[in-house]
Amino acid sequence: MIWILRSIVPAVWLFVTFSPAHGQSYGEELNLGVAAYRDSHYEEAIQHFKKATELDSSKPIAHLYLATAYVNQYIPGVESDDNKLLAQQAIEQYQIVLNSEAVGDSRINSAKGIAYLYLNMKNWDDARKYYQMASDLSPNDAEPPYSMGVIDWTQCYQRRMEARARLEMRPDEHLSSKKPEQKKVCDELQAKNWSIIEDGISKFDKAIHLRPNYDDAMAYMNLMYRERADLECDDLAARSRDLQTADDWVDKALAAKKVKAEKANGPK
Repeated sequence: MIWILRSIVPAVWLFVTFSPAHGQSYGEELNLGVAAYRDSHYEEAIQHFKKATELDSSKPIAHLYLATAYVNQYIPGVESDDNKLLAQQAIEQYQIVLNSEAVGDSRINSAKGIAYLYLNMKNWDDARKYYQMASDLSPNDAEPPYSMGVIDWTQCYQRRMEARARLEMRPDEHLSSKKPEQKKVCDELQAKNWSIIEDGISKFDKAIHLRPNYDDAMAYMNLMYRERADLECDDLAARSRDLQTADDWVDKALAAKKVKAEKANGPK
């Protein structure tokens, strides 16, 4: 379900003014790249940003703009070599920014940019690593913990659904310790998924604490509690509590969406 994630790739472009003395200077190339990007001429923008980095590799902003231009060309989910190359080229440019003395938004956006690409490439460990870096750089930003929670849920959900499919279980059927074949699978899933489920709940809780109306995080909190409920194979009462908590989060998500819609449609 990664596709529902909102892109966090930086989209704000600032003109940097220079007074070049001769030729195509760093400043000229940077401004030409920004102009081309704004006109949706992305290949042209990439060429200008690349030239700017060649003329002065010490300035992080050109590397950040080049990375973002590559990301704009990247298509999530497409496994072609050309598409993978775009992702790798973007990661390399973002990493240059992170390895530089850049501070503030440049570092945060670079960490988020790398995490976003690894997320779409299903490289969960590296995606989590860079979202954690972004969270450390910007502790009040709700999106990195939310994204890490989504990664946790995706890993748990995929494993559990694959296991259920092998057992030919109905969608409304819970794993049960009373059935030997299901007991074995439940024990295996608990060993693999339980700590990840708990981490995901913690990450969504943090995201909602930072953004109280975060309806997407609330919706995923519901899904995460349902993951946990299906692994409560020996404790029917615990399973019931988890399902009730999941239902409560559905209600909270709907209420938050309603408030958001009312604000959007309210007086201008």
